[in-house]
Amino acid sequence: MEDLTMKAIWHGQVIADSDRTLEVGGYRYFPRETVRMDLLHLTPKTENDLKCPHGVQFYDVAGDGARSPRAAWSYEAPRAAMKPVDHWIGFWEDVEVT
Repeated sequence: MEDLTMKAIWHGQVIADSDRTLEVGGYRYFPRETVRMDLLHLTPKTENDLKCPHGVQFYDVAGDGARSPRAAWSYEAPRAAMKPVDHWIGFWEDVEVT
């Protein structure tokens, strides 16, 4: 784990803040307890999601009338290299990680 404080910012609000993030595969992951899970909404799994060997679950990020589809995800059954971020949350698209 890196002890560099990172934030995930969406529409001007901090939705994740942690000094225990990990970078895996070019993406920064946040421990679930550091994420505003009230702003994440489960999305139905697509055929491609079901093919993912890590058991991916995507989330829409939504609040105050705004929505960013599938802008967050976590791995529910990660294998090998993804094991350290088991059930942690990654972000992309409209979410800025700094």
